[in-house]
Amino acid sequence: MNKTMLISALGAITTFVAAPSALAYSEAPALAALVREGKLPSLDKRLPGKPEVIKPVDHIGTYGGTLRSALRGNGDVNGILRLISPQGLVRWNTDFSGVIPNVAESWTLSPDAREFSFKLRAGMKWSDGAPFTADDILFAVNDLLGNKQFFTAPPSHYVNDGKVVTAEKVDDTTVKLKFTGAYRAFIEQLATPLGQHPVMYPKHYCQQFHPKYNPKADEQAKAVKLSDWTALMRQKCGDIEVSTRWGNVDKPTLDPWVLVDPYGGNSTRVTMKRNPYFWQVDTAGNQLPYIDNIRFPIISEPETIILSILNGQLDFQVRHVNNIQNRPVLVEGATKGGYKVLGLNDSNATGLAVFMNQTTKNEKLRPFMRQKDFRVALSLAMDRKEINDIVFLGQSEPWQIGPARANKYYNEKLAKQYTTQDLKTANELLDKLGLAKRDSEGYRQYPSGGRVSLGVIVSIASPYQIEALELMRKQWFKAGLELVIQSSERSLYYDRGNNNDYDLSVDSLAGGYDPTQNPRGFLAVHAQESRQSLPWVRWLDSGGKQGEEPPASMKKRRELFDQWKDAKTDAEADALFKQILVIAADELEVLGTVTPAKAVAIKSNRLGNVYEKMPWSWTYPTPGPSLLQQWYFVK
Repeated sequence: MNKTMLISALGAITTFVAAPSALAYSEAPALAALVREGKLPSLDKRLPGKPEVIKPVDHIGTYGGTLRSALRGNGDVNGILRLISPQGLVRWNTDFSGVIPNVAESWTLSPDAREFSFKLRAGMKWSDGAPFTADDILFAVNDLLGNKQFFTAPPSHYVNDGKVVTAEKVDDTTVKLKFTGAYRAFIEQLATPLGQHPVMYPKHYCQQFHPKYNPKADEQAKAVKLSDWTALMRQKCGDIEVSTRWGNVDKPTLDPWVLVDPYGGNSTRVTMKRNPYFWQVDTAGNQLPYIDNIRFPIISEPETIILSILNGQLDFQVRHVNNIQNRPVLVEGATKGGYKVLGLNDSNATGLAVFMNQTTKNEKLRPFMRQKDFRVALSLAMDRKEINDIVFLGQSEPWQIGPARANKYYNEKLAKQYTTQDLKTANELLDKLGLAKRDSEGYRQYPSGGRVSLGVIVSIASPYQIEALELMRKQWFKAGLELVIQSSERSLYYDRGNNNDYDLSVDSLAGGYDPTQNPRGFLAVHAQESRQSLPWVRWLDSGGKQGEEPPASMKKRRELFDQWKDAKTDAEADALFKQILVIAADELEVLGTVTPAKAVAIKSNRLGNVYEKMPWSWTYPTPGPSLLQQWYFVK
C-alpha cells in the first residue's frame, strides 16, 4: 500500500472510531414533521448502520435556508457537479492532501495492486429509500462501463493494460474492482469528478432501460424518438458531464440534495432539496445537510452574475467570476452586497497556456511548428512582465508550465526556461530558420512566399485570455509574426479543437498541484485538451489505427506514463513521472505565461463552516470536497 493509500486507510479508521456508538441522531424539522405525518420512515431506518461522522469546519450548524449560486446557460453542467460534489466511493481530503473513504466505508488494495476491495456502509440507501448495495456497483461497472454499446471507448481511468475494470461481488456490502495489471493511480482517479461512475447508476431504477433486464428497452427508446437503449439510458440516468444527469427528477441519487426543478431546455433555474436519506451526520448526531435547498439561477452573462453578487442575490460563487480581473469591483461592493471576497490558490500549471499545434493543417507553418527553435523564438518574443502587470494585476510572475514550486514534481527548467523577453535572440532564431524576408508591413515571409501568420483559437467566455492575446499579438509583431485571434463561443472553440482546425490554442492548464492527475500539457494523453497535437493522442490511443504518429519523445513519455500507472512503490512512480517532465521541458511544446493568480470567490457573510482555504481546481473539484452539506446559515 502506497503512502496515500495508507493515510486514507488510517483516515477511515479515525472517522468511524471517533464516533460514539451510542450517538443519538436528530434530523431537520421539516423531515421530522414528515415522519410524524407518516410520510417518511423514522431517521434510524433512513441512516446506514454507521453513518459517516463529519466534523464541521467551525461550529455545529443549524437547519434551514436556501443557498444561491449561479449557472450560465444550459450547458453549465459542471457548475452543479462542483457544488453538489462528486459522491464517489472515495473523495479528497478537505485540504486536497490525500484521498479518504466516502461512499465506501474503507478499502484495501491487493499486494499486486490489481484488486481494490471496497467495504460499503451497511444499511445505506438511495434518495428514494431503496438499499444501496454491491449490486449497484456491479450494474454500473459490468453492465455499463464494460458494455461496448454504452461506452464504445470506456473512460480511460477505468482502463489498464488495454482492458476495462470489472466488478466482483463478495457480499452485499463488499465489492472488488479488478484490473489485469497493477494500477496504483486508480484510487486518486476515483476521487476526481470523473470517477463517479461506479455509484451513480441505481440498479433498481436504471435497469429498466437496459436490454439485459428489459428486452423491450430499444422499443421504448424508439417510442420516444431516441435511437436505442443507450440514448434512453443517458436521458434517464445520465453520465457525469451531461445535462441529462440533472434533468430527471425521478432518478435516485446518493447526493446531499435531490432535484426539484430540473436542468435543460429553457430552464431559468435549477432547484434541489435536502435528501432525507443522506448518509452523513455531524459530531452531535445531526443528519446532514444543514441547508434545506440549493437554487441555481441561470444567468447568461458573467457581468450579470457579478451584478447579482453586488446586489446580495448570491451566497457563494467562484465559477465564472474567478478571474483576478473581477477582484477590484467585488472588493469594492462587498459591504453593500453582504459578502466576503476569498482568494483561492489556483491549482493550474500556468495562468494561461499556449498550445502549439505540431499537426496544424497549415502546411507551410507545420514544419516550423515542429522545430524547437521556432517554439523558443515565440517564447522569447513574449513579454510576460507586461502580461502580468496588465492582465494579472501584477499578482504573478513569468512562468512556463509545470508543477508549483511547493510540489514534489517541481521542475525548474519546465517552469522558468525562456521566460525573459529577448527579441534580439528571437529574431536571430527566426532568421536562421529561413524566415528572414519580410513584407512591406514588417511581417515575415515563408521561403515559398506568403505571410507567416498564426491563428489562435480562444473562447469568448474568457475575456482575460483575449486580453492577453491582444498583448501577445503586439509583442510578436516585433518579431515579425502575425497573430490572428479567432474568438468564438466555447462550443465552436471545442469543435475547432476536435477537428484539429487551429495553429495555436489557449486555455487554462491544470497540473500545478495535481500533475499526475492532469498531465495533458506534458504529454499527449487527453483526447480534447492535449492540444500540442490531438492527432497524436488518437494515434497513441488507437494503437496507430487513427490520428498521426507522434515523434519518438512523445511515444517515450506515453511509455513512461504506462509504467507509472503500473509502479509498485511511490519512489518508482515518482522517478518515472519526473522523467516525463524532463522530456517535456526539453521539447517546449506548450508555452506558459505567468503563474496563476489566486482565484476570486465570494461567500455570504451569513454562511458558516466554509473552508476558506479550499483550492481552485477541477480535480478537487471546488468547492465540493469542502463539504457543502456542513455549510449553514448563521441565524
